Parts: sequence; structure tokens; C-alpha cells
Amino acid sequence: MFGLWRALRRRGVLGLNARNRGAIMGHNPRRCYPLVDDKLKTKRLALAAGIAVPELYAVLETEHDLGTLHARLAERPQFVIKPAHGSGGSGVLVVDGREGSNYLTADGRAVAPGQIAYHASNILSGIYSLGGVPDRAMVEYRVHIARIFERVSHHGVPDIRLLVYRGMPAMAMLRLPTRRSAGKANLHQGAVGVGIDLATGVTRGGVWLNRGVGAHPDFGTPLAGIAIPDWSRLLELGARCYELTGLGYLGVDVVLDPERGPLLLELNARPGLAIQIANREGLERRLAAIDALAPLPGDVAARLALLPALIAA
Repeated sequence: MFGLWRALRRRGVLGLNARNRGAIMGHNPRRCYPLVDDKLKTKRLALAAGIAVPELYAVLETEHDLGTLHARLAERPQFVIKPAHGSGGSGVLVVDGREGSNYLTADGRAVAPGQIAYHASNILSGIYSLGGVPDRAMVEYRVHIARIFERVSHHGVPDIRLLVYRGMPAMAMLRLPTRRSAGKANLHQGAVGVGIDLATGVTRGGVWLNRGVGAHPDFGTPLAGIAIPDWSRLLELGARCYELTGLGYLGVDVVLDPERGPLLLELNARPGLAIQIANREGLERRLAAIDALAPLPGDVAARLALLPALIAA
């Protein structure tokens, strides 16, 4: 056990205690948490800053709102319902189309209107929210999969997690839905995490169920060598979220829609550490290298100009 711990330390792997004590407690003021824990607040902040997000169709706040839900969705064959205070992908329902009076979910199940309303009611009651407190249900645009990801994604839309430290992108991974994750891009539910080279935006090795993998578990498709489109634009978007929230250690989740381009999906004040396994690299050196660049410029473009020095460190 101690030998494994020493080996991880030599590789610069950041542990939970070090992340909580140094990165989160040291750089994330508690007053800023509501800005990211409430997805509705995050969306409104992003829109005010000119950052593109999935279009918001409706916000359900009371049980009374559920009575008009079906009528409000009459012209929306595709949409997503999610809790404003959800975490880990819980409570997200993706609707891909209609079959008669029923809705079709992303995995092909037919769902009656009453079931949609029941799911929204569960969200309002706080079943999926942080701390189990009463919540709001958001109905928004259903993002579509970019063609480049079609052969490495099972019934869902991949997202890109950028880990941003003090306004600098420190590490990145692509998260790919699988059959086990039921089409959701969440590692805890069985999605694949794929490391991304910060300099080039090209994928490398992956992690699935906490073990290294080189191919998608459902298709056998290689995970390395995928060039993420608009990479420099994605890095800029991630860096801008530092000023947006005031959080110095931040997970920025972005999706690529084939028609609308990069969209900010959500932000996370407590991003996990599996990104290190996906990249086969520890975070300690990256964070230390960013600290060594202090003071960092306030201008986003000037900060990103320092990225080559960070990667080489």
C-alpha cells in the first residue's frame, strides 16, 4: 500500500485530500458556489457574458407548472429535462422525438406524457438535487452529436471537461457515453474518459470504470487520435469561466453541436480527479507550474499565450 502511494506521489498524482485542502479550499470562495451549483444561474451568467449555452425552453418551479408542460412542449419534438441543482448526471432525461402521443428517449424507450410530468415532479421534490432540497426543472435544447464523435459514442452526446486553475486550462478530457452509462457522458455512470493533449487538442489514452483502455468498450473504436474541432476556441471559453465565477479550481463542461458550435453545458466547483488517469499524468506538476507563472495576466488571451510554457514545465 505504501509502495503504491509513493509511486503515485512520484508521478505527481493529486489526491482527494490535497485537492480539497489546496485547490478547492484555497481558491474557491464559498460565496461563489451558488453560481455553479445552480445551473440556471450559470446559464444566465454565461448569456450575460456572451457565452453560448443550450437554449432554455422553460423553467418549472411548481407542481402547477406541470399541468401545462405537455402543451408547452407541443412544438418541441426534442428536448432535455434536468434539475437546476443536480449533480453527476442524475435526473437528466433526454427526449429524442415523438411516436404518436408518446415521447421517445435517447435510448429508444417510449414514454407517456404523464411519465414526463412525473419525472419533472420528482425533480421539483428534490430527489436529484444537492442535499435533497426542493428544486426547479429546466427544459432546454437537445444538443446533437458532432459527426467526429459518432463512432465513439453510444446513444448520447460526448462532452469535453476542461479543468481550469486560476484562469488557466490545466488538463482536459473527452467524456464518451457508453451502453453502461445509458448514453450519458458521466464517468461515475460508466462513460469513458479520454485524455486530450492541451497543446494540440488531439485525444490519447482513456479510462473506463477506473482502468486504462485504448478503445471504446462498445464499438472497439480506438480512442486516440481524435482531433477536437475549434480547440483554441474551447480553451478560451474555459479560461473565461474564471472571471465568470471567481472560482480558481473549476471544471468546465462543453459540448460541440454540429449547428450551434461549442456550447457551455455546466460548471463544477469540485471537479473529480479521474482526468489524471485519462491523461496518464498527475495534476500536481501542472498546478505547480501555473502557480510558478504568477502573477497571471488578467487578459484571457495573454494567459493562454503562457500555455506552451505550462505544457513544457
